[in-house]
Amino acid sequence: MPVSYDKLWKILIDKKMKRSELKDAAGVSFNVLAKMGKNEFVSMESLYKICVALDCGIDEIMEFTNHEHA
Repeated sequence: MPVSYDKLWKILIDKKMKRSELKDAAGVSFNVLAKMGKNEFVSMESLYKICVALDCGIDEIMEFTNHEHA
């Protein structure tokens, strides 16, 4: 089942936060953000860390989609 992190990127825009700032705040690797940029699956631990850093729920940063993203 395909996944989309478009909601996460919108939150970062709203907070005027760069991906590198999120990486540092959440304590995740650049590789995790690179995978998310390609709408690939990442670990639940990484998603949890991002949610804690942004003070949000998992449904606010990702969603499952019915189609593949190009």
